[in-house]
Amino acid sequence: MARDYAARCPLSPLRKTWLVAAAILLAAQGIEAQKVRVEEELEAYPTESVDLRCQFIDGGGRTKLTQVSWIWEPSDGQRDNIAVYHPIYGQSFPNPSFKDRVVFLQNTLENPSIRISDLKMSDAGRYTCEYATYPSGNEQGTTTLIMLAKPKNSAKVVTVQAGSKAVVVAQCEAKDGKPAATIKWVASVGGNHSTSTINGPDGTVTVRSEYRLVPTPADNGRDVTCMVEQRTQEQPWAKSVKLSVEYPPSVSIEGYDNNWYVGRSDAELLCLANANPAPTTITWTAASGALPDTVMVDGHKLTVKKVDDAVNTTFICEVKNKHGASRHQITTIVIEALEDPSSAGVVAGAIIGSLLALLLVVALVAVLLTRCRRQQRRGYPSSGDSIATGSGGSNGGDYGNKARLLFSGTSNNSSKNGTGANNNGPIYTYREGCDATGTLTEKANDFHHHHLHHATIGNPPSAHDILLSGDIDEPERRKFDLDDSMEEEEERYDRFGGGNMLPPAYHVRRGHGEEEVDVYLDDDMESQRDGSVISRTAIYV
Repeated sequence: MARDYAARCPLSPLRKTWLVAAAILLAAQGIEAQKVRVEEELEAYPTESVDLRCQFIDGGGRTKLTQVSWIWEPSDGQRDNIAVYHPIYGQSFPNPSFKDRVVFLQNTLENPSIRISDLKMSDAGRYTCEYATYPSGNEQGTTTLIMLAKPKNSAKVVTVQAGSKAVVVAQCEAKDGKPAATIKWVASVGGNHSTSTINGPDGTVTVRSEYRLVPTPADNGRDVTCMVEQRTQEQPWAKSVKLSVEYPPSVSIEGYDNNWYVGRSDAELLCLANANPAPTTITWTAASGALPDTVMVDGHKLTVKKVDDAVNTTFICEVKNKHGASRHQITTIVIEALEDPSSAGVVAGAIIGSLLALLLVVALVAVLLTRCRRQQRRGYPSSGDSIATGSGGSNGGDYGNKARLLFSGTSNNSSKNGTGANNNGPIYTYREGCDATGTLTEKANDFHHHHLHHATIGNPPSAHDILLSGDIDEPERRKFDLDDSMEEEEERYDRFGGGNMLPPAYHVRRGHGEEEVDVYLDDDMESQRDGSVISRTAIYV
């Protein structure tokens, strides 16, 4: 109906101006009517103190103040005077629950502020400062006191047994908080939670939350975190707990390396059990019966002092806890003893040492043989033996055939070729014999057929004279010169000790119609079937 009137009779500009002025006037009157000044809302904690301020504002000074009262309204419909002030009769505290906890800060009607000490959660509510005035009547202002309480937060784990149904594994609680707290869960395991609240008689609220899942052995020891958020906390409260899931043992045996050979010492097997709670008993047995004598057991460890055929068996480990028992077995196979690497090294060292010693002996023998061959080639006696026979002798002793042949020309009364002064005599050659005496073989001397016309009858030429005469050709002369050079080289070899030197060797090389004599370093000695050693290049006459 009002809308229809407004539609039919629109406001004129003058009427609009009048309505705005009336609204401003009413607002000013309302401000002036609010003569009691208080705080709208206050927050406090138990055991603390709070000041409730009140002040009367009289702009014109025409109002007379008679009395002031503080009225507590804990709930709707309930009003209790807790403090009264009269300028003549003084102060009064009619409510026993506030006695000795409420005081006036100033003893004046204009500022009747009070202080409440040792606050309780039940002190929350509406507090009204009410004046009795004349002639306007009662004037009042109301302050709401909000009591806050920090919750007592806690989280705990619930020990459960592994199974197939969801059960409560952790709990979180925010107790006696105001306002009510909010609980959240942070977890890496798959689960869910439920929350409940309980209101206390003093206005506090207790919030509880339970975390549920289907527990498995793998969940044991995992972390779940409870987080509590509440107005009185500067930041969320958080606590992590480890899940406790109990289960029967699962067993395994470790330590067997498939290398249990006969004679091996201190071979070990370890019985490892995964169980919650910890195993109460661990038992070792053998499938063949009692454990062998060489086996020692220390809890979960089995030690074989010395491996033999007796441990070629199956070992069984059984573990128990309050939720059950489990066992595991392993078959050990004993193999033949392996060669000790250290003994192999000793054998190898012995072989190498033997080879070195053998090489040393061979080198020594070679040196001795070389010296012996040199002496045999020169025809010298060894260690005081005679030249020919090998028997000990002196200067006046007998000489063998080789000595007579080689040294017959050294005497003043002897000829150069061992046949006396007559060069027409027979020529002898020497051959070693098995008895070290040797034999002389006669060879016809045909010298007179070729060179007789150069000699005289009265003074027949000797072999040495023939060599010096130059009547022989050059190759034959070189053969005779070779003997002197060989003796000089051998004397030089003897002067320098001969220890690390081998005597020179010689050979005859033929070419272009001539025989050329060269010196080379190879040994030219040759062993004979009869045990003798002769030179392949030396010339025997």
